[in-house]
Amino acid sequence: MLEVENLSRPGLGPASFRVEAGECVAVRGPSGAGKSLLLRAIADLDPSSGRVMLDGVAREAISGPAWRRRVLYLAAESGWWGETVAEHFQDWAACAGSAERLYLPGDIGGAPVSRLSTGERQRLALLRAVERRPAVLLLDEPTAALDAAARDAVEALVGDLLAAGTAVLWVSHDEAQAARVASRRLVVEAGRVREVEGA
Repeated sequence: MLEVENLSRPGLGPASFRVEAGECVAVRGPSGAGKSLLLRAIADLDPSSGRVMLDGVAREAISGPAWRRRVLYLAAESGWWGETVAEHFQDWAACAGSAERLYLPGDIGGAPVSRLSTGERQRLALLRAVERRPAVLLLDEPTAALDAAARDAVEALVGDLLAAGTAVLWVSHDEAQAARVASRRLVVEAGRVREVEGA
């Protein structure tokens, strides 16, 4: 379980909520409201105050890199440092089947990252995150550049993670998607976070 108590940073007012293991909570709100700031603060990527705990263990009791492996933030545009796709995975061969499930060719591991479309990079970044088996996945618009079939495949893959006990915070501007994937909803407006009724 992820517990957030009075989490605050510049541009983000105190936020308090919980996300249970196997639960998806949608994060909604207008552009620039602070949704990404919230996810980055939870992941300890930016300085913040307040209390964040994972399964009863405080964030400050764990090293930053170890925390970010357990509470993994997937940005809308992820970084790529190697020339080919496979260089970004611990075991690309083990991920190839999941790549095909996301409508990516099984041999895309050898492809240069520079030649990938935005949608291909988005799906591969999700696979890279899933490979690390985080306890909490913080998704920042993971399907924004995808067509309907690829979007549905991503939702199904995340559904499998939820069934296995992963907790998910999912930023989405798509109201219908939020209703499909999430059991609860947080709304961020002008840096203020509140929970609303309904998915």
